[in-house]
Amino acid sequence: MSPRRRYQLRRSDLNERIDDLIQAASPDGTEPDDAELVRQLLTTGIHLLRDGTSRAELKLVNSALKELRHAFRVFAPYSETRKVAVFGSARTQPDHPDYRQAHAFAHAMTEHGWMAITGAGDGIMGAAQGGAGRASSFGVNIRLPFEQAANETIAGDEKLINFRYFFTRKVVFVKESHAIALFPGGFGTHDEGLEALTLIQTGKGEMVPVVFVDEPGGSYWHDWKVWMETHLRDRGLISPDDMNLFRVTDSVDVAVAEIEGFYRNYHSSRYLDGKLVMRLHEAPSDEQLEALNEEFGALLASGRIERTDPHSEEDRLLADLPRLCLHFDRRRVGLLRALIDRLNEFAEEAAPPDDARRRALFEMPFTEAEQAAEEFEADVE
Repeated sequence: MSPRRRYQLRRSDLNERIDDLIQAASPDGTEPDDAELVRQLLTTGIHLLRDGTSRAELKLVNSALKELRHAFRVFAPYSETRKVAVFGSARTQPDHPDYRQAHAFAHAMTEHGWMAITGAGDGIMGAAQGGAGRASSFGVNIRLPFEQAANETIAGDEKLINFRYFFTRKVVFVKESHAIALFPGGFGTHDEGLEALTLIQTGKGEMVPVVFVDEPGGSYWHDWKVWMETHLRDRGLISPDDMNLFRVTDSVDVAVAEIEGFYRNYHSSRYLDGKLVMRLHEAPSDEQLEALNEEFGALLASGRIERTDPHSEEDRLLADLPRLCLHFDRRRVGLLRALIDRLNEFAEEAAPPDDARRRALFEMPFTEAEQAAEEFEADVE
């Protein structure tokens, strides 16, 4: 009989059957932690059935899981290539300056070794994928009552994914994107941009560069930024530092430099034992570290910004990267972005384009809040 685990069924015979199935189905070399997560997935499925979950709800869970599984398989071969998500109106015509900006931006990003992810439609999405080219494009299309056909660049490509649900599509955008670029658009564009900023601001999404790109001399995002300053920042609805989380520009060159510069020295970060550990390509000198503590002391809940060694739990592929450790006040995410910018100024050369960041991100331990939620769910049967 298998040992008692916190998240399992009440019937030991069913738990043993699940264990036997996992053992029989697991490929050679399967990590025990991976097998345990799949065991919990199966257990959740049985719980849904025993809870009397409605057929409509079961269909939702089933479809969402299948969509995510397919998307993970499509993106897996490209996990070490950085990708920029591009959002904008599907109605923008090829003769519009916004269209030309998106095309030029995506082309420039691929010249730096990046790939582009769009919603696979026409307009700004088609412009970006035309600029990136088919080989450097992903399309994450959404099936709508008024059908949105894939643009000619990505149509029929193996990197085109069709989603039924917006929420699974958004999960994939957030999971796979190392940067976000927004061109003028409607409700959907604003939804994507504000959700990205919300996830970063609240710490539920990883810090990534976000750029809003106008046509040359344009005012679409400029006016939006003024509104944000007047009605959000100045009324105290967001922190003044939160304005650091994005940049507005009408220059493709500036937008590309903003994204590339974000990874000049900064690599990634994680929480460990209640502290934020930041991975870098070049460690600051003693003098630079002292200056960081003086300039960014307001970031700290306690203590100082210090160097630290890799933790034994961390991804071994990243063990050679230097680290900084700080007891971060999580209400100051905008100021954290300013710290990243300062660290990037310390690097003499840009970091190489290949990046194992995503694997490290999704193998790292939970934050304290997520761990508490997991423990709560483990007690629910």
